[in-house]
Amino acid sequence: MLEQNINDAFLNARKQMRKACDLYDGCRLDTNKYELISHPRRIIEVNIPVRMDNGSIRTFIGFRSQHNDARGPFKWGIRFHQDVNKSEVKALSMWMSIKCAVIDIPLWGWKWWVIVNPKELSDGELERLSRGYVRELYKYIGPETDVPAPDVNTNPKVMGWMMDEYSMLVWKYSPGSFTWKPLSSGWSAWRWEATAQGWVYVLQKILELKDIELKGKKVAIQWAGNAGLTMAKLLVDLWVHIVWISDSRWGIYNENGINIEKISELKAARKSVIEYDDAEKLAEKWVLEVKCDILIPAALENQITWDNVLNIQAKIILELANGPITPEADEILHKNFTIVIPDILANAGGVMVSYFEQVQNNMNFYWEEEEIDQKLHKKISWAAEKVFHTSLEYSSTLRSAAYIVAMTRIFDAMRDRGEI
Repeated sequence: MLEQNINDAFLNARKQMRKACDLYDGCRLDTNKYELISHPRRIIEVNIPVRMDNGSIRTFIGFRSQHNDARGPFKWGIRFHQDVNKSEVKALSMWMSIKCAVIDIPLWGWKWWVIVNPKELSDGELERLSRGYVRELYKYIGPETDVPAPDVNTNPKVMGWMMDEYSMLVWKYSPGSFTWKPLSSGWSAWRWEATAQGWVYVLQKILELKDIELKGKKVAIQWAGNAGLTMAKLLVDLWVHIVWISDSRWGIYNENGINIEKISELKAARKSVIEYDDAEKLAEKWVLEVKCDILIPAALENQITWDNVLNIQAKIILELANGPITPEADEILHKNFTIVIPDILANAGGVMVSYFEQVQNNMNFYWEEEEIDQKLHKKISWAAEKVFHTSLEYSSTLRSAAYIVAMTRIFDAMRDRGEI
């Protein structure tokens, strides 16, 4: 029996997988399969010495979790953040494996993390840290082995440094070794927009299959960061009303809709949403519990828990954050007929277009934006429809259905390679 700790991201991820396994005959009748995929294959911890601008040496700790590579190279992001634990790193690598399998691309999940607050570093120190991290791990990465991308507090500039360092270490220009690079280094066109567009395509497809009209819906967004604001702008273009939005401390409400362009200007100036004039102010924690049609958690893990789930009024939840709902709360939402579109499906557009970038790098031939959008729309809508029909077949949540779809493909790959 799994330990009970709602703050442990890895245990929560295993609970989600266990629940899906109990529904799915291919796993329920063979418990060895669950054991094979419920833990990462490899976790590496490295120490990265960096020469600081004042001449001193400072050592940073980095983690890397590889979940499984039965279906192809490892894939996901490098996060620079001061708050980290191995549980979260392992959970994120598992969730990425499921995302890749549910949209049926030949990649597997992993996670990199360096314990650092990058705001405390100069550009020179950040570059030396980025290159030092690659030097410690370059033997384990590459376009056919392990393909990193940016995550929290990393960006195309950091990927450009890392790709350059890797290329020097292997004596070969290797643009396919990292994705989300600067455009001049092989970044796929339309990369930023595609991630957000994937969220919209998933939402549109699930609501279409549920026979629910998106136009005119009132939406609450937790966290006016890059993800939340980008999603808000796309939804406004679809005649959706953003009536609630928050940052780390405050939330604002206007039943007639909030001007997202003004919110973007405030955040670009590093100001709080509370400085928006035409809205009611409230504490950030209450945004999850406001009356709305669609709730979009776009912040951190474990936001909807046993403590507040009964106060959730939205009947549709789209997860942009990773793991914002605990397994216990997820079960209650399902019993209350709340539609939860899970992170492992909703967020998959980002890794899909990152995969497109890797393919283009390896071919040395690049697609136009329209072609990338068409490919994304086709594959992400197909994946959403597959998950939806699987949920009907098993009378399950969309989350469990996504796990079942993914596990079917994972077990097929492991079987065909002789691993099970």
